[in-house]
Amino acid sequence: MGTCNLRRGISPLQSELETLVWAMQCTLRHNKLTVVFETDCSDVVKMLSTPEEWPASATKLDEFCRCKMGLTPFSIVHISQTNNTKADKLALRANYIY
Repeated sequence: MGTCNLRRGISPLQSELETLVWAMQCTLRHNKLTVVFETDCSDVVKMLSTPEEWPASATKLDEFCRCKMGLTPFSIVHISQTNNTKADKLALRANYIY
């Protein structure tokens, strides 16, 4: 769901961040202000905790910070890929449909 309408040619990490920002924007548009985001990408969690170490993603990180201000409290949790059964089910279903 999150990768809908994303530009091609960006790195997987940039894609993860862009997808997170997109999900946050959707959440804000629907006035869902208390949300816990989950990701199986530990680099996204690292990027968000130390944005100054990721200058190539500064624009998207600024956008993330703007969205984060509207979500109180904001929480993102790293889950292991083996425990990410929801994403696996969605991916399998998407492959089955298409």
